[in-house]
Amino acid sequence: MALTACGSGGGDSSQDNRSPSAAKTSAASPSPTRSYPLSTAPRTVPAVQTHEAARGPGWRPAGNSTGVVIAGGDAGRGLADEGRLIAQELKIPYRGTAAAGAGDVELALASAGGGAESYTMDVSGGQVRITGADEAGVFYGTRTLKQAIRADGVMPEGVVKDAPARAQRGLMVDIARKFYTQGWLEDRLREMADLKLNQLGLHFSDDQGFRIESTSHPEIVSAQHLTKAQVREILALAKQLHINVVPEIDNPGHLGAVLAPNPSLKLRKANGAIAKGAIDISQPASARLIDDLLREYAGLFPGPYWHLGADEYQALMASNPEATYPNLARAAVKKYGSGATVADLTTGWTNDRAATMRPYGRELRVWNDGIYKDGIVKADPNLQVAYWTGKEIGAREPVAYLSQGRTVVNYNDEYLYYVLGQPNNFIYPTGQRIYEQWTPLVLRGTSPVPAKYSKQIAGGVFAIWGDFPNAQTQDQVAAGIRLPLAATSQKLWDARKPTRSWTSFKALAVKVGG
Repeated sequence: MALTACGSGGGDSSQDNRSPSAAKTSAASPSPTRSYPLSTAPRTVPAVQTHEAARGPGWRPAGNSTGVVIAGGDAGRGLADEGRLIAQELKIPYRGTAAAGAGDVELALASAGGGAESYTMDVSGGQVRITGADEAGVFYGTRTLKQAIRADGVMPEGVVKDAPARAQRGLMVDIARKFYTQGWLEDRLREMADLKLNQLGLHFSDDQGFRIESTSHPEIVSAQHLTKAQVREILALAKQLHINVVPEIDNPGHLGAVLAPNPSLKLRKANGAIAKGAIDISQPASARLIDDLLREYAGLFPGPYWHLGADEYQALMASNPEATYPNLARAAVKKYGSGATVADLTTGWTNDRAATMRPYGRELRVWNDGIYKDGIVKADPNLQVAYWTGKEIGAREPVAYLSQGRTVVNYNDEYLYYVLGQPNNFIYPTGQRIYEQWTPLVLRGTSPVPAKYSKQIAGGVFAIWGDFPNAQTQDQVAAGIRLPLAATSQKLWDARKPTRSWTSFKALAVKVGG
């Protein structure tokens, strides 16, 4: 699929209103002339980490008299997508691998130094040079350039050194309960890329729908769905924008659509009543069905991450699981010995699904209420925790998982859950609340975990859930998440407390977001 522009450049010459502490400056000898005031940091969302000020005119796109070039000859050819995109957005020529001339933007890979996704941007002598530790770093440098031009029409003189505070920065979309078109998802990828977000979660299986074409089990696929060809196009764009797509086939709960044509695998209570959306994990056929799907979609989605789900299994939401589901209780004892419980059988199920995915080399995550306390069977120690709530049965405090040494990804339902229809006391999150109150350390409710656990928190994900799918159109959803997503990106990229007021940040986010 051809790479399309995330938007065009432009903007006015309004002045930066960041406080001096918002970006690092240097009083080193100004260059090239003292006839210009000392520059200020570019205005971007998220903010850059450091900016060394200098005196000079900065850089502006000027049609054919400026262009984009790639340094390093053959070694730099991997930056062609980044070069073509920023040239298209700024409406200047792309000249490929060539020596930089007057007025050009040069992209290059750094020979040494810098962490993943980091970059340096040097604006001097009428040129811009962006060097990155990897292609993603160079790409993020081009996002900074694009936003600076949009905000003020100029990239300020000086040197930007920038890198993310958190490695995982994402948006998750529940496309199972509410179907979203390919075009809508691709628009979100472009929006995410400009905000330096690098993960798109796709929750594509739930009780209400299974939304991606299947060759192994076509009978489970909903009428409204994405074809595999469409998914491959989405994945191609995501790859070009340095975004990993994280698939989720939630199990052993939330499988209503998968179970509709497989009624014999539905979990039943002792009285014969069906447990909504739950698969009977005591049956070998249940494992075969889910493993078929995991293997099929592992072949479709090549990224480094996979979400196994594991939340809200109805059997463990009963006050007495063993009495309510005696078939599961018997299976637990048969498999794990005397004293084993339904929770042990469920933990073993999730461990087995992790084993199914292990040959594909993915980092696996599960919802926090899918890792149970105590028990004979212990959850796979390599499972990452997608921490979303403390409200569900079995959900423990975040420190319970962190103290085990687990990596945690922050999906805090107090701040980062956009639940259509606002059921169960959910309120649509606001950008202001995220910007002013939330940090990645705030995993549950409004209180942060101790800072000593910070390195175990890989990042955060803003999640859209379709509980009442008709509550908003997909365009209304896009508008509703715009500012919350911008605020989330700011807090995941930059660990510092924001110095810009919410009013100022909101105006900037609207301006650079187009």
